[in-house]
Amino acid sequence: MNWKTHKQQLLKNPEFRKALKETELEFQIARVIIEARIDKGFTQKELATKLHTKQSVISRVENAKTTPSLSFLKRIADALHLSLQIQFRPV
Repeated sequence: MNWKTHKQQLLKNPEFRKALKETELEFQIARVIIEARIDKGFTQKELATKLHTKQSVISRVENAKTTPSLSFLKRIADALHLSLQIQFRPV
C-alpha cells in the first residue's frame, strides 16, 4: 500500500480527521520554517546558535512537537532575514 492510499483510508476515520485538523497549524508552521531555513542554507544547529537556543528546540518546532510563541517566530524571522506575516482567512 502506498502513502496516498493509506492516507485516504486514514481520512475515513473521523478521529483521525479531527486530530489532523487540530495539528494542521503546527505542521504548516514547521513546513515554512524548514523551507526558510534550508533556503537560507542553515542547519538546525546553526539556526539554534543564531537564536541562542538549543538545536533540540528547533527540532521540536520543525517536527510539530510544539507550537512556537509569536516572539520565537519573530526571532526566527529576524535570524533568517525574513518578514513575519500572520493572517486570518475565511474557512
